[in-house]
This record gives sequence, C-alpha cells and structure tokens, in this order.
Amino acid sequence: MNIAFFLLPKHDVVAVTLDSTLRQTLEKMEYHRYTAVPIIGKDGVYVGTVTEGDLLWYMKNSGGKVTFENASKFLLKDVPLKMNIKPVSIDADMEGLINLAKVQNFVPVVDDMGRFIGIVRRSQIIEYCERYVTRENVPVPKN
Repeated sequence: MNIAFFLLPKHDVVAVTLDSTLRQTLEKMEYHRYTAVPIIGKDGVYVGTVTEGDLLWYMKNSGGKVTFENASKFLLKDVPLKMNIKPVSIDADMEGLINLAKVQNFVPVVDDMGRFIGIVRRSQIIEYCERYVTRENVPVPKN
C-alpha cells in the first residue's frame, strides 16, 4: 500500500521553525495538546522533531537563565534534540513506515529533496494493521 494514503499534508500539520521562540513552541504544543512537533527549515526541509522533554531539559539545564517568563527570548535552534525522529520518503514501503512508527508517535514524510510534505500518525498505522490482521483471521468457509 502507498503511504501517501495515510499522509496528513503539511498544511494540516502543526509545525515550528528553527527561528521559533521557546514560548511560541510551548504555546503551540499546549494549545494543540501535542507532546512533539516537527521542525521545518526555511527551505522546507525537515530538520527534526522537538519534544516537551527537549524544551524542559533545556530550561532545566540553563541554570535558571531560561524560564517560562522569558522563554520568548530564546530560539528553538539552540535547543538540543534528544531523540532522532527519522522521516520516511514518500515512496517508502509500509514495512519501513511501520518500523519507524514503533518508536515514534508520528512519522514525518519527506519528498526526494528532503522537503517536509506531512506526517503519518501512528494511530492510522495501527488502524491499518488492525484491519489487515482482522481480515487475515476471518475463517475461510468450507465447501
């Protein structure tokens, strides 16, 4: 099956840029109730995914320099990303998509130039697998 069938296009995805402030990132994540969002470069290339943990550890390790009150003074590009959330190419097979979804809540999808084109949510992959397994386990009628 083509993974484009599962694609949530980039215009429907909540994402941030490296020039987003910590405050902007936190507010987007809070508003949409997401624990992670993709980061997109100026040229549209997928850069990585920032998580709540990345932001909290950055603030904690700043020695009190970064707080919720002054988070608008710090840019996302300075936050180290702890997890390497890998993208998948739009022409990848389902096996590759499923392997990434095992350890990621969503899988970023890129074109052949590395430009971000959307995400596939793990819940959609699980639903697909459920339908596939259910169909496989249906008893075959005997003649």
